Amino acid sequence: MNAPTSGLKPYALAVGALLVVALPWLAGDQYQLHLAALIAVYWILVAGLNLVIGYTGQISIGHVGLLAIGAYSFTILTGKLEWHPGLAVLVAGAVCGLCGLALGLPSLRLPGFYFAMATMAFALIVNELVLANDGWTGGGIGMPVDIFPAPFDTPVGYYYLVVMVALAVTLLTWNVVRHMWGLGLVSIRDTEVTAQAVGVPIFRVKLTIFVFSGIAAGVSGALFASLQSYITPDTFVFELSLFFFVSIIIGGRGSIVGPLLGTAVLTALPELVAPLAKLGNFFYGLLLLVVVLVVPEGIGRVFEVLQERWKPRKVANETVQPDLVRLQRALAEPGASGAAPPATALRKPALGEQA
Repeated sequence: MNAPTSGLKPYALAVGALLVVALPWLAGDQYQLHLAALIAVYWILVAGLNLVIGYTGQISIGHVGLLAIGAYSFTILTGKLEWHPGLAVLVAGAVCGLCGLALGLPSLRLPGFYFAMATMAFALIVNELVLANDGWTGGGIGMPVDIFPAPFDTPVGYYYLVVMVALAVTLLTWNVVRHMWGLGLVSIRDTEVTAQAVGVPIFRVKLTIFVFSGIAAGVSGALFASLQSYITPDTFVFELSLFFFVSIIIGGRGSIVGPLLGTAVLTALPELVAPLAKLGNFFYGLLLLVVVLVVPEGIGRVFEVLQERWKPRKVANETVQPDLVRLQRALAEPGASGAAPPATALRKPALGEQA
């Protein structure tokens, strides 16, 4: 089994970092900067979810419920209890981590289809709880959200804040997939039986990754609420959960850059087809169909192929030198399994000799 690829290259990181830093000056207006911040906020959730779907192979379509819990936790803590927004973000992540633990403990033992249904039911339950507890959540009317204090109270400052958080989550996920944890996740995704045979604690690994994705979803939800400045239950529609799932599938499993590209493309797609806004879901479906038929491994694979053609990897030719001494000794041992028979047993009897 090959080591999972992160898709991150040094020169690509350098170019990407320069673009991210210079984006406030490159953006044509405040709305484009808002869109870039929204991509970063979505990516915080997708980065954690990518470990669950892309690397572990668990189909979760209910992370919009965790996003809503993180958003309402942040809004209640900052608005009703007057906590500092930075502390509220951390608490929102911890709350969603506990919710991920409570959801994952009973449901991660289920087969793939039933696990997906359990996560979807969780998202529906969260939406109903938000509507029922209008004293805390504002019900169907919703509630305003406090913004971060200076220097993050401007669009540029807030953009840099969410980019820094997204970068921290990306580094965490990158470190997870490039070591033994990554191999363990991929082994679970490809064949659980083999993973269990080589000693991978399947349930514990699944639960740990799911809790981590819950924490990422909570942080994303808190930043999402502050970015939107007003949240209602209609903000967290089920289509948003499908959006996260499709971003990973379009981007490509088993990489980090691919789902990041998928998130950016799907977030910017409504703006690219703004004159045809009523056909937004049509373009989502069309893009998913094209990617599945033409590039099943995701659009991230296209960049890897172009990179390999532009700069092919050098495969070193290594000559394997057999240990002839040990090999001869093993063949000479009469009791060794597979040893060659003695030379006398192979000698044909000479003429006149009795067999």
